This record gives sequence, C-alpha cells and structure tokens, in this order.
Amino acid sequence: MASKVALKTKGKASGKKASPEEKSMAQNLKEWSTWAVKKAKVITHYGFIPLVIIIGMNSEPKPHLSQLLSPV
Repeated sequence: MASKVALKTKGKASGKKASPEEKSMAQNLKEWSTWAVKKAKVITHYGFIPLVIIIGMNSEPKPHLSQLLSPV
C-alpha cells in the first residue's frame, strides 16, 4: 500500500482572513523592508572604514594617510 502524506499548515489558524489588498500590502511592506535591510548591511559593510578614514583626515591635527593606516 502507498503511504499517505499529511500536510500541516504553519502559523496560527484564525477564523479571520486578510483581504487580498491587505495581504498584498503586508507582503509588499515585508519585501521592501527585507530589501532595505540587505542594502543597508552592504552599505555599512563597505562604507565603514572609508568613513573612519575621511573623518580621521578631517580632524585636527591633520594626519597623513600612512599615519591613519598604520597600527601604531
């Protein structure tokens, strides 16, 4: 005999269902926020060190680039 697979639903089972407009708005908001967070992570990752160098070069006394990059 073939075995039967039972499908389980995830999440809470509530009596109210969201209208298609509300569901699509919620889905769009979720997709947009996910996209924005991913972009912010990339910008932060690649922009942090150049930002520190720029701030360091605009401070007083004005160091040379080699002084900013040296570990001492």
